[in-house]
Amino acid sequence: MVLLALVLVSINLRPAITTIAGVMNQLEDAFQLGPQWLPLLGTLPVLAFGVSGPIGPWLARRLGAGRAVAVALLVLAAALIVRATVPALLLPGTFLCGMAIMTASVLVPQIVKTNRGTGWWTGLCALGFGLGAALGAGLVRPLEHALGGSLGGALAVWAVPALLGAFLIQRSGGGPTSAPAAAGNVTSAGNAASAGNATSAGNATSAAGEAAALTPDSPSSAVAPSAVVPNAVVPLRKQRTAWAVTAFFGLQAMLYFAITSWLAVFLVSEGLSSVDAAALLAWFSLAGLPASLLAPVLAGKPKVLRVLGPGLGLSVAVALIGVLVAPSGAQFFMVGVLGVVQSAGFGLAMALVVIRSAGPLTAGRLSAMSQGFGFALASLGPLAAGLLHTWSGGWEAPFLAMAGEALVLAAAGYLAIRGPLVSIETPKATAKDNPGQSSTPELVP
Repeated sequence: MVLLALVLVSINLRPAITTIAGVMNQLEDAFQLGPQWLPLLGTLPVLAFGVSGPIGPWLARRLGAGRAVAVALLVLAAALIVRATVPALLLPGTFLCGMAIMTASVLVPQIVKTNRGTGWWTGLCALGFGLGAALGAGLVRPLEHALGGSLGGALAVWAVPALLGAFLIQRSGGGPTSAPAAAGNVTSAGNAASAGNATSAGNATSAAGEAAALTPDSPSSAVAPSAVVPNAVVPLRKQRTAWAVTAFFGLQAMLYFAITSWLAVFLVSEGLSSVDAAALLAWFSLAGLPASLLAPVLAGKPKVLRVLGPGLGLSVAVALIGVLVAPSGAQFFMVGVLGVVQSAGFGLAMALVVIRSAGPLTAGRLSAMSQGFGFALASLGPLAAGLLHTWSGGWEAPFLAMAGEALVLAAAGYLAIRGPLVSIETPKATAKDNPGQSSTPELVP
């Protein structure tokens, strides 16, 4: 029951973003929205992610994680209806959607960890994020047609699964199941943006909550022989690997939100119909579903991880150039390739928080740091791409800029993997978080 509720919750945490992206060209007429507001509309959800992370832990302390997620989904449903039915509230409604999404997102890993869920639990939640993104982009046009051409109705209908998700997670309560699954895999929270263990709340520097739902016996706690746990506790802000992980998370999120905000608009400018462009945006998410599940599994193998980090950044750069220059008939293939490598980058970003941390306490703080700064950086993606397009009058500048960013992503991946382990662990904290285990994290050469 809990797993089913979590998967449904995850599915609900992307359509609010991808439905808008799939109909960006219609918003000027349907909502009387000036073209100057379109870049901001794509940026608002990510801005909301960056400022609303502490809300989830705060609610969880007062209501419990399950009820807090249910409240977030109820707010999401209300925001979806309001923004679709009151044109003047499209922008604030979209921002409220982003806040509700982030509030629920940071609590999903906590519920997984509470239930001692394996990596498959987290993997299924990650798939839920991708599936929700694909359904939102792919069904908005058919729903609009089925509802007699009502774009507002096609956007508002997503309140129904949000209400169902709120009901299921409220019924389950998010508490432990009677037969919890054994932990033992690297677990990573799948989203837009976003994972975080919400067992510790409201840190002033935590914009995205606490750590991903990691298991204490993750298969790889280190990659390089040089990874050494420092004897003295060094603040995260002074550990270069922490900044590399943060940069990797932020850059891949920045690319994701820029792509999902503008891909359909670009494809229409290349001669595709609005229906085909929305379908390809859905394909971008669908093609990446297996990669988002497999990347954290492959990241548990040190030899693969050494190649995976920089390799994915380079692959994203090549795929972006491919989408830019490909003829219309080849876009199905190129968009699919871009979806695979981009989703794999997302899965790796979540896994790095676990793999490059010396213990649960470190993973919690590193997740908060990477997501807080990462989403602040990611919020610039849709806005920068839109402004570059407006300034240049074409799509070469935005795509070349994103390809250049992907090269920086490759460098961040290399540094995140090759640097020393991130650690703020103390023997007391480690023993408390891992009863029955050694207080010193084991390093895997």
